[in-house]
Amino acid sequence: MSEYKVTETIALKDTQTKVVIEDAKKKLKSTRRELGELQDTLYAHGKYAVLICLQGMDTAGKDSLIREVFKDFNARGVEVHSFKVPTELELKHDYLWRHYIALPARGKFGVFNRTHYENVLVTRVHPGYIMGENIPGVDSVADVNDAFWDARFEQINNFEKHVAENGTLIFKFFLNLSKDEQKNRLLRRLNKQEKNWKFSAGDLKERKLWDKYQACYEEAINRTSKPYAPWYAIPADDKPSARYIVAKIVLDVLKQYDDIKEPELDDETKANLDVYKAQLERE
Repeated sequence: MSEYKVTETIALKDTQTKVVIEDAKKKLKSTRRELGELQDTLYAHGKYAVLICLQGMDTAGKDSLIREVFKDFNARGVEVHSFKVPTELELKHDYLWRHYIALPARGKFGVFNRTHYENVLVTRVHPGYIMGENIPGVDSVADVNDAFWDARFEQINNFEKHVAENGTLIFKFFLNLSKDEQKNRLLRRLNKQEKNWKFSAGDLKERKLWDKYQACYEEAINRTSKPYAPWYAIPADDKPSARYIVAKIVLDVLKQYDDIKEPELDDETKANLDVYKAQLERE
């Protein structure tokens, strides 16, 4: 699955949006069971946290991917955070604050459904949103210039580097959806009554800005895919395959950490296991 890792400059127009893997659903079941078992070990080990970042255009399949990939996890071992429009409280802090306080503790998986990258994606397409952050020195949209974005990319890289150096393993997945497939999924939301609630007229307004979003995603990925926090561009037109690819990447990378293992019992406890068993059996 290393072919999906962004290790050099990419052009999204040249990347795959559809890969169909044979028996993807069956393979996912096996992979997520292994992931669930590994998470138990990660929890007992208590040295690493795992952060899964999911980004993609509307209808890219983030919600269903979370549901299917983490289905076999112990509920105590995974926390999902969905970042919407910043609240009044969140806007009184810097833009990374709400993401920092949601980071997973060591031994746990954290899943960000939309992430801190919204701050160089949505806000870049709609720079007026930056004014709501009330940043010193940013008095008008004219101040949201190239230098502003350069600084923000550097801040994000520094944030991720700090987090990674302190024990968080970071995976960033861009669910690479084609415009045609997004159209199909939006139509399904309109045509199926039980899916109507998922549709928003705002989805169509944002769809008209497709090219701007693609350009912003491309730059964000190229400027922030680092060895300590790599991006993976995942073909997202076929949902079962996308889910399997994400799960397999996470499993394969985590298996490389051969120090993730259950802690050994202390010598006294280990030497007295039979004694403890006998005490219980005599009850």
